[in-house]
Amino acid sequence: MTRIHTVLFDLDGTLLDTAQDLAHALNQLRQQYHLPPLPLATIRPHVGYGAKAMLKVGMDVTEEHPQYTTLLDEFLNFYRVCLTQTTKLFDGIDNVLTQLENKNIPWGIVTNKPSRFTFDLLKALKLDHRAACIICGDSLSRRKPDPDQILHACELLKQSPENCLYIGDTQTDALASRAAGTKTLIVLYGYLQEHEDPFAWGADGYAKVPADIIAWLDQK
Repeated sequence: MTRIHTVLFDLDGTLLDTAQDLAHALNQLRQQYHLPPLPLATIRPHVGYGAKAMLKVGMDVTEEHPQYTTLLDEFLNFYRVCLTQTTKLFDGIDNVLTQLENKNIPWGIVTNKPSRFTFDLLKALKLDHRAACIICGDSLSRRKPDPDQILHACELLKQSPENCLYIGDTQTDALASRAAGTKTLIVLYGYLQEHEDPFAWGADGYAKVPADIIAWLDQK
């Protein structure tokens, strides 16, 4: 049985509940263009797939739209203002991190979120010095679903991928983890969309609540 020596986490929808602040930024953008606000329940399932997905649901634009870059910049500017207003660790996650630390299992973060937001968030939540490594969406030339970020994190922590567990909440996370050769655990408390079937993503385990992460590790 493969032993897990390192745990890597996705950020939005896995470690942090960022949906409310991101939804507020998106609705600020909609207000600027004289559009009514969208309910959090409409926006929340798209948070895990990044700004592109949020602009699609909030402004009905894709990267091919002539205003896409302008809208993206405006959205991110709104987000910077409200970045830490309501964002918090999911209930139970701090206990998971503490248990990992008590077991001498280093943990890190691999996210597609840009570094300028990631580091400000982690600093505000006093996680920046606890994480053994932090790999962001602009740390390398390619990002998830490509495996490069996860492999780079394994290299930094001097661990082989087969001894690493990657934890996320989207199919993008599952694809990246499988391509990197790490064990994969999908959390079900994140930002799943109604049509998605996470049990079809080929993960090694699932967590309905954060405590399930430790329970899964204890079985290994």
